[in-house]
Amino acid sequence: MSAPPSARVLAVRRAVGERIRAARLHANLTQEKLAEVAGLDRQTINRMEQGHASPRLDNLVRIADALDVPLADLVR
Repeated sequence: MSAPPSARVLAVRRAVGERIRAARLHANLTQEKLAEVAGLDRQTINRMEQGHASPRLDNLVRIADALDVPLADLVR
């Protein structure tokens, strides 16, 4: 069993989620539409935006592509 995420990890998770949300809103997309374009489900997008889930790199790439933003913009 692994240790729970540290406060720093949780803070970075929330920051990445906030960047995803900001980019999604800038693109005028709902969570549902972003999920559809990225090939994910809306709950996954929601969990990432809320910082409740640690996004996999593959999913971050899909989201960045769907939003037409560089991956680095989401994880800086």
